[in-house]
Amino acid sequence: MAKRKSDFTTLYRGATGQYAWLFHRITGVAIILFLFAHVVDTAVIGWGPQAYARVMAVYENWAVRLLELGLVAAVIYHALNGVRVMVFDFWPATTKYTKALTRATFLLWFACMVPITWLMGKQILQLLGVI
Repeated sequence: MAKRKSDFTTLYRGATGQYAWLFHRITGVAIILFLFAHVVDTAVIGWGPQAYARVMAVYENWAVRLLELGLVAAVIYHALNGVRVMVFDFWPATTKYTKALTRATFLLWFACMVPITWLMGKQILQLLGVI
């Protein structure tokens, strides 16, 4: 029996639902990594105020602030997509609107990120000495 093309390729082809799934996993891992780092940097207080102050000074770096913006983006996306998944769980009939709800999630995330990026971006640019 001859093999069909679909026998050699992956099932997923990059539809909106697959990207939502992928971004949800990536943002979840990023948030967990941040939480681990946060526990560690908070635990430094046990070594004294000077050690804690040195660790906190790292957060005044423009690159760390950029990572912080990425963290905010990850948390907002993860939360919005989690709500989308809960809608599907509680109201299974909504799965026929998967594509529309996924697009709405991305649009809502973008709408949230515009003012946040404006506010946090100004701080980053100040640290860089641009403004």
